[in-house]
Formats: sequence, structure tokens, C-alpha cells
Amino acid sequence: MIGILVILFAVFIIIGGTIYKINIGKVSNNSELVEFEVKAGQTFSGIGSELKKQNLIKSEFFYKLYIKLYKVDGLEAGKYLLSENMDVKKIVETLSDGSTYNPDTITITFREGLSMKQIAEIIENNTVNKEEEVLKRAKDTKYIDSLIKKYWFLNDNIKKDTYYPIEGYLFPDTYQFVNEKVTIEEIFTKMLDQMEKKLESIRKEIENNDYSLHEIITLASMIQSEGNNVDDFEKMASVFLTRLKKNMKLQSCASAYYGDHKIMGREELGNSFQKENDYNTYVVDGIPAGPISNPGMEAIHSVLYPANSDYLYFASDKNMKVYFSKTLKEHENTIAQLRKAGNWYGS
Repeated sequence: MIGILVILFAVFIIIGGTIYKINIGKVSNNSELVEFEVKAGQTFSGIGSELKKQNLIKSEFFYKLYIKLYKVDGLEAGKYLLSENMDVKKIVETLSDGSTYNPDTITITFREGLSMKQIAEIIENNTVNKEEEVLKRAKDTKYIDSLIKKYWFLNDNIKKDTYYPIEGYLFPDTYQFVNEKVTIEEIFTKMLDQMEKKLESIRKEIENNDYSLHEIITLASMIQSEGNNVDDFEKMASVFLTRLKKNMKLQSCASAYYGDHKIMGREELGNSFQKENDYNTYVVDGIPAGPISNPGMEAIHSVLYPANSDYLYFASDKNMKVYFSKTLKEHENTIAQLRKAGNWYGS
């Protein structure tokens, strides 16, 4: 008799445990996140009915049993993101961590190769800040001086004859901000902080290079602006560096655009080649005054580790495809073919 009771008890425990496990499991495989609000004063036990109502738990009874067994408490008011494919354990863990969800959070992506002007446009389109306010802040002397004191990779060189001193140093990435009322300074700080992290990882290579960091970033910005395929970057870097060694002008179309306050891809180059400014590498010797866009790590890396090539020229078509040449004649033939096909930026 005792043996039968033991068996029955064991069966009961197994069945009960199985039922319990099933009922604290996930409702479905639907991973869509839904907003769940915990109001001030509510407890884990008290929100059981609302969790059930929103189909986030299978059973209010077994949810409360779990809460009691594990003595869960300390629920904070706030908004949480939960889904049907979270089991009770995961839901409790998420709620126990406290709310970090903010429905007003905005996400802004700054792709590689954007100029300060383009960044200002994106900021205006996603926040309450105006483009002209962004550009004004980007060249405010006192503000720039405060940034130079804060970041090791910024120095007085960024202020010499540049349109926007922090051009080139706003790292392209996807960023999250509290809401659309984020300040210009907060946006710049996040981008500069990210640049610091990236540059710190290659700081030794930068310090051992023949060129200054400002020159490296400037060259990288031209490579980023001229090319679209990262596989071309090291060869493009090789062309620029070889031309510098041979005392040849860099002749970057992107630099002529930037120097004439134009955005490549939107406007015709026209006579920008002839414009006298500190960026136009058809006019100035060597490396221009500063970056013409904000490059990514691939472009920066290419300047530090250029390809070993004999190329002296390259040309980019309207689709950002790059054509390399070893002689001026080859280069001119390439441009003639691009012009004939209507695929050349210039006239």
C-alpha cells in the first residue's frame, strides 16, 4: 500500500511539475515587442491580470505561483518591452532590471563620407535643431577650443583655414538619443566619443606614421568621398601617397567640390577645378587644409596600410566606381570614355 502511495505521489509530482513548466513557458513564438506599462505602486503579483490580458503569460495562477516560489519583489514603475515568446522567467527578469525603454528615443544614422553640411541636414530632419544652428556650432571658436582640451586627437591644426574644424572627426555610425530635443553638443559629443574609441585602437600606428593625424584623416576623407567600394581604398591611398612623394598635385574632384561649397552627386562640378581655396587639390600643393567629409575606419586604415601599386591616377564615375591608371594617357582615355557615356562628374 505504501509503495502504491509513493508511486502515486511521484506521478503526481511529475504531472504537476510538467503542468507548471508548461504554464510558465512562452505563450507563442511571436517575438514582436509590445509596450507594457507598470504604474506606481503596482507589485509583481498585482500585474498578473494585465499580463494575461495582453497575452504575455499563459496562466495568471501559475505566474503568481512563480512569483511566490521565487519571492520576487522590487517592481519599478515604467514602460517595458515584452513579447509572447518570453517565458515567465524572462518576463520577471526584464521587469526586475528596471525600465530602460523610452518611446521618445530617436535613432539617427550618419553614413560614411557625409560632409558637415550633410550631417547638419540630417540633424535638422531628425531633431528640433536647425541646420544653420548646427553649422554655426561646428565652427564656434570657444566651443572648438573646449573640444581640443577634451580630446587627445584634436589640436589647433583643425582650426587652420578649415571651414568646419571638427569636419572629419564626427565618426559615422548609428546613434540613439533620448528624444528629438537632443542638443547639438550632445550629438557631437557622442560622435566624437566614438571617434576617440576607434582611434585609440590604432593610436600606435598613427603615432608611428610619417603624416600627422590631421593629415591622415584628411586623406581618408578624400578616399571616402571619391570611392564607394572599400576594396578600392588601399589602392586609392597608394595613389595619393605616391603623388605626394613625387610632389604631384593630388587632384581630387571631391576636394574641388568641397572647396567650392558643393555636394558631390548633387551639383555639377563646373569651374570648381579652377577655384582658389585651401581645399581644392587641383590648385593647392600637397594635402589640403583639412578633411572634406567624415570617413569610416576602412578609409582611415587604408592610409595607414596602403596597397603596393604603380598607379598614379584614378577616376570615379557617377556610380562611384573607381578606375585606376598608371599613366596620364590611360587616365585621360578613361575620362574620355566616361564623358562619352555621360558618366563623368565634370564637364
